Amino acid sequence: MPSNTGPSIDTITEGGRVTQVGEGQEAEETSPAVVTFGAPSVGELLAERYELVEHINNDSAGRLVWRGVDVILRRPVAVVLRYPGGDSATEMLQAAVAASRVIHPNLVGVYDAIDEDDRAYVVREWVDGQSLREMVAADGPMDPTRATAIGNAVASALAAVHATGMVHGNLHPGTVMISDDGRVVLADARTDGADSQESDLRAVGGVLYFALTGHWPHGEAPLHGATAGHGRAALPDAVRDAGGAIAAPRQVRAGVPAYLDDLTMDLLDPEIAPPSSDVLAAELSRLDIPADEQFLEQAGPLRFTADPGEEPSPLAAAAGGRRVAMGIAGLLAVALIGLLIGVNALGGGDDGDKEPVAQPSSSAPAGGGSSEAAPPVRKLTIQDVRVIDPDSNDRAEVRDAEKVMDGSDDEGWETQTYKNNGKFGGLKKGMGIWIDLGAPHTVKSLQASLSSTDASAELRAGTKGEFPSTSKGDKDLVAAYPTVIGQPFEDHNGTTMTFDGFDPNEKYQYLLFWITELPKKDDGPGWKLGVQEITVQGS
Repeated sequence: MPSNTGPSIDTITEGGRVTQVGEGQEAEETSPAVVTFGAPSVGELLAERYELVEHINNDSAGRLVWRGVDVILRRPVAVVLRYPGGDSATEMLQAAVAASRVIHPNLVGVYDAIDEDDRAYVVREWVDGQSLREMVAADGPMDPTRATAIGNAVASALAAVHATGMVHGNLHPGTVMISDDGRVVLADARTDGADSQESDLRAVGGVLYFALTGHWPHGEAPLHGATAGHGRAALPDAVRDAGGAIAAPRQVRAGVPAYLDDLTMDLLDPEIAPPSSDVLAAELSRLDIPADEQFLEQAGPLRFTADPGEEPSPLAAAAGGRRVAMGIAGLLAVALIGLLIGVNALGGGDDGDKEPVAQPSSSAPAGGGSSEAAPPVRKLTIQDVRVIDPDSNDRAEVRDAEKVMDGSDDEGWETQTYKNNGKFGGLKKGMGIWIDLGAPHTVKSLQASLSSTDASAELRAGTKGEFPSTSKGDKDLVAAYPTVIGQPFEDHNGTTMTFDGFDPNEKYQYLLFWITELPKKDDGPGWKLGVQEITVQGS
């Protein structure tokens, strides 16, 4: 990024904090005084590129936040200025470098960082919208579907930050921004020795709690040593009992589903170890289902209480299991729903003269076919995945299978590099990703996002999933999956493969994405493929 007045973002030494500043956040009364000598003015051009348009406010660290325009790329930007520059701004500039290297759709992007000695400034993405704090203050607590979507976006952003070894350290409703087009972005990250990835995850629980109730469960004190800026101290505290324990969201507000209530409270419970951010993001992604597509299977606390011999959800496994009370509550909820459905189906003894709610269509099949609408197509939950490698004994390539179901294309599973040819160097007939949907489903399509073009693969189906993760077990599994779904992509030339040849009269639980040929590497000799993400649509 060009600059004629100071070192650019590429020349600052990395280290220190990660700091981005979100607009729309007012400074606290205890904020440091802002130095106004030589303050910028409307229309001033910084670094011969960034035109200042409007002074928005000052942040809690005494920095000036301006709305500006990048006159070269003709895009709006936010400019955060600090007086003076030089050594006093080193931390801010180093933080900008670190933040610029974490690119994710749910993180505010950092474009440039410049030091002019008398002042320094960071240029980053401008977000038109409101903070979560402002939105809840104006409109009240959010419905569970919207709160889940925001939690999913925040967890996904944290997963990207944590993957680099950094932490955010300043997650609260004032740093969660919702743009006018609905995009959720996380801003104003800070980190020091008092912060950890666990504290970030606890804060996700706080954000969910605030979105559902309008109250902040961490009290007025700054969380984990971070500054109390951007309105955190002004957030209304959670309802507490005489011992200081907070009330659960369902005790504060009606209509919060049990599974979301328990998830939120578990994240806030210091006695329960939180899952990693990528596992939490995957779990929230699984719950992030549009309201018009939700069904009993997704509604429930039952998914946290697996039957004997059934695999628990990733979040339940990471948290060391769920409380028995959840299972009881789930069973009672399902029993109640079943009772209500039964009463409605019977119609009641007093309404016998009324017409049925739904009449058969005149075009219904003569054989008694139903005119009931088919269940809506939705993203199905993948309960388990495994790398299948029947022609290798060292099992070196069977790791990281879970990355194909983490909700992000940024990371995935990949093969080793093979020499000689794309047929695995003549050493293997193929490799694959085995998929367990948890239960039989009507499947509409499977989509595999790949790292490169020119790969060949096919999709197979089977009826058995109990095979040991050994070379022999993998051989037996491949032999037991003879059914090929649709046409194999022998000459596929794209990074997304979509298989949609499923029999609508069949139900599928176990699938095998079987790779038959690897693409040639673009950056060196050899053949290699990455499977970034696999998604399944059905009902």
